[in-house]
Amino acid sequence: MKVKVIPVLEDNYMYLVIEEHTREAVAVDVAVPKRLLEIVGREGVSLTTVLTTHHHWDHARGNAELARLRPGLAVLGADERICALTRRLVHGEELRFGAIHVRCLLTPGHTSGHMSYFLWEEDCPDPPAVFSGDALSVGGCGLRLESTAQQMYQSLVETLGTLPPETVFCGHEHALGNLEFAQKVEPGNDHVRAKLSWAKKRDEDDMPTVPSTLGEELLYNPFLRVAEEPVCKFTGKAAPAEVLEALCRERASFERAAEPLQPQARALLALQWGP
Repeated sequence: MKVKVIPVLEDNYMYLVIEEHTREAVAVDVAVPKRLLEIVGREGVSLTTVLTTHHHWDHARGNAELARLRPGLAVLGADERICALTRRLVHGEELRFGAIHVRCLLTPGHTSGHMSYFLWEEDCPDPPAVFSGDALSVGGCGLRLESTAQQMYQSLVETLGTLPPETVFCGHEHALGNLEFAQKVEPGNDHVRAKLSWAKKRDEDDMPTVPSTLGEELLYNPFLRVAEEPVCKFTGKAAPAEVLEALCRERASFERAAEPLQPQARALLALQWGP
């Protein structure tokens, strides 16, 4: 399994997942279809399917044009609001693309119909990967817009947080702001300090911070650490869902107080993860 990391728009990521034996390819969160097709052509693969995490325009706006350019393309997701959707997926459903298995994980919080995708190959040394869209990002998570704090807690901690401690590909480049907030939550956390220093260097070099790993995220992402004493103390809450709700409020206030970020002039490159 080879993953092409494709920076698009101001801070989004879309992905092309290639099954290297069959040369079948699956795209995740298509925002700029022509850019995707350039890479599909360069790689010499057959694009058969789009997996969309949620209906927001910066994750799904390219579906209609892509479907027009590639008749017969399957566009899959869990929300009927997803543009050009051909089939609605349900939680726990499993798909297969050559040797690649996909488990569909409903992860409401950012939106009520948000789906994350866990991919793996059996008898393969490559690690599995989860494509988390806006449910989970490096050092943080997407804003809670349509679901309850309890639903978001279940998505982050009970669904994503219990996956194998392997690779996370998220939907946005928000690591720097997320980790600055994480340092506010846990100023004594050495893992936060080290990851923030690393993210600053990546930002200076205009390089992405994806992928991450769940194993790492559990060490510094406050939204996965709602049962930890320093995080509870910061929020003044004890019940995990209440801790999470308080973190979401504090994160929103922290973001509003921050200086507005200037769009980065990212090179339109497709970065490769995998062999």
